[in-house]
Amino acid sequence: MDTVDKVTLDCRYLLCPLPVIRVQDGVAKLPSGTNLEAICTDPGALQDIPAWCRINGHTVLKTRSQDGEYFVELRVGGAS
Repeated sequence: MDTVDKVTLDCRYLLCPLPVIRVQDGVAKLPSGTNLEAICTDPGALQDIPAWCRINGHTVLKTRSQDGEYFVELRVGGAS
């Protein structure tokens, strides 16, 4: 069974467009197939990061919000 590495990226207290830029910079350093979870406080990240993923060929695995924080988990390089 293959294991997938997961990286957490802290994007709290950053306003648009900085969460997307932080995710873009983080993804650039990761191999395809890695999962990345961005933790944000800007609610716009729930739309902005998935839109960026669609344009750049990455797969959004899930989004959620909890206690004023917004989480976007994606897989680098699309579906495997």
